[in-house]
Amino acid sequence: MPTHIPEPRLVGSAHIIHHEGYDTGIVSPFVPAIRVVDGARLVFISGVTGAPVYHDHPHRPEDFDTISPDMADQVRDAFDHLELALKAAGCQRQDVVNLIRFFTDVENDQDTVNKHQKEWFGGHIPTSTSVEVTRLATDHRLRLEIHAVAAAPAG
Repeated sequence: MPTHIPEPRLVGSAHIIHHEGYDTGIVSPFVPAIRVVDGARLVFISGVTGAPVYHDHPHRPEDFDTISPDMADQVRDAFDHLELALKAAGCQRQDVVNLIRFFTDVENDQDTVNKHQKEWFGGHIPTSTSVEVTRLATDHRLRLEIHAVAAAPAG
């Protein structure tokens, strides 16, 4: 274990924070804390899934018949939808400071999601919380929902 705590590292509009116990040898899909720099604007992104972002309410099950049951497909589609929201808000992937990931089967799906998330962020690691839930509200066939917060550059 290192004998010192690294200084906060600026990434986009935020400082990556580590604390006592930080070990560069541990592979982790999250960091313990991120501090948003002065002037950045917080962007809150509604939960995204593998389902189309824009769909009828009340939900119509037939609107979700094309959703793949495969987690690799669902996570790819969810991150594609996250990308659309980030771009619309003037943000990039490295501006994401927090994810809350809702799984219906964390044991079987977390590794697939972590692998895709690591590739998608390309080295950036946000703070993150993972929760297992009984069911997602949109459709019973969905297995993952991602809520995100980004720190948009000032301006």
